[in-house]
Amino acid sequence: MINKRLIYKIIGSLLLMEAGFMLLCVIMSFFYKEHDLLPFIGATLITIGGGLGAKYLGREANNNMNRRDAYLVVTLTWLVFSVFGTLPYLFSGILSNPTDAFFETISGFTTTGASVINDVEDARLPHAILFWRSLSQWVGGLGIVFFTIAILPSMVGGSVKVFSAEATGPIRAKMHPRLSTTAKWIWTVYLVLTIACCLAFFFGGMDWFSSINYAMTTTATGGFSIHNDSIAHFHSPLIEYTGVLFQFLAGINFTVIYMSIFKRKIKSLLNNSEVRFYCLMVLLATVWIGYLLMTRNGYSIEQALRSSLFQVVSLMTTTGIFSDNVGAWPHLTWIILSVLMFIGACAGSTSGGFKSIRALMIFRVIQNEFLRILHPKAVLPVKINGQSVPHGLINNLLAFLGIYVIAIAGTAALMASIGLDGANSMIISLSCISNVGLPLNVIGPDFTWSALPVIVKWICSVLMLMGRLEIFSVVVLFTRAFWKDN
Repeated sequence: MINKRLIYKIIGSLLLMEAGFMLLCVIMSFFYKEHDLLPFIGATLITIGGGLGAKYLGREANNNMNRRDAYLVVTLTWLVFSVFGTLPYLFSGILSNPTDAFFETISGFTTTGASVINDVEDARLPHAILFWRSLSQWVGGLGIVFFTIAILPSMVGGSVKVFSAEATGPIRAKMHPRLSTTAKWIWTVYLVLTIACCLAFFFGGMDWFSSINYAMTTTATGGFSIHNDSIAHFHSPLIEYTGVLFQFLAGINFTVIYMSIFKRKIKSLLNNSEVRFYCLMVLLATVWIGYLLMTRNGYSIEQALRSSLFQVVSLMTTTGIFSDNVGAWPHLTWIILSVLMFIGACAGSTSGGFKSIRALMIFRVIQNEFLRILHPKAVLPVKINGQSVPHGLINNLLAFLGIYVIAIAGTAALMASIGLDGANSMIISLSCISNVGLPLNVIGPDFTWSALPVIVKWICSVLMLMGRLEIFSVVVLFTRAFWKDN
């Protein structure tokens, strides 16, 4: 039986936390003396009311949480957060259409970065709204519930089960016996990276407001920007290299970063199979695309390597920001970038996608099958970081790959049946489920997220949520077995 009281209690507490984030935007609005002060105050008060109401419904709840409760509370949390997160957009009139407001909000929390706001430099767009967009991505970077486990572990009953429902990747390493302590250390790494990124951007030439916003969206590998041309707005190679560095670091498993820096175990970084695969993919793709830019587009060596490195890291970490006119690049570069979008960076990072660890496991499975042809009786375990992967995880991997591909192809076919071009439908589906959020004007000059039909925006919203929660956490809610009381 579903523990409804506990779910109400958790969601109520999380809504109060969301109200706290909105309050930061109220302070931002007050500081800049802009007209969106009252809309944010109204949104904050309603969110507080919703949180208190949910906590009242969850009064006297026990903390006995089973796995079904965990999967349900995680999915509901992301949905409820997104629903209340639309209020600042609706009340300020920036996005008066509920569909657009929900799309923008869930794109933020899932760190997808697809935006229906075509002109973020519009004078009517206040600082607080821009900050809210960036803040939503930063909070969603490592997970809404995971953030709560780190700050207030007693708020989330059954923390381990909830973490399993929200965490990314098939293999999850533990740094500490207590999950709350692990969460605190991982969020410490995240915070340190964000502050370092902010300072680097500031000393690289950005103003404080720009550096704070770009630091939050860069370390969250989200991609929301406060300028229409994103990082390219600054025309600064130093800022581009800074963006590459922190996007790349945010794409590494935060547990590995913690062990290598805070515990001074550098070998844990150098010997990690997934990190080495991630670095190899970035290196090969950068050299390949850089060569194509030099030979076909006439780029200098430095410009070619900088542009290719930026886009390779941006797409593989699923940040999805651009520093160049990628639409004018050779078609082969887009095939390479699309493969990187699909694979994604490391599990346990802020990036989306299929994850490098899964791609590496598939390569190892294929390698073993070739060896098995020559040695039919050989025992050939799949090894990651020197340890054999349990057979159950291999089955999970293949099931995940199957659902992932079916979701992309199925939704692309559905969009094509609605009237979108087939190739564009595939790119949009891949972009959403990988949480990349490509600016669609790189596909066509007048092709934007805001121009998509309403039904397609809702399909994309579902894909973003499925991609962020790694599909199973969402899909399992629609199975008959989930709702059976046995």
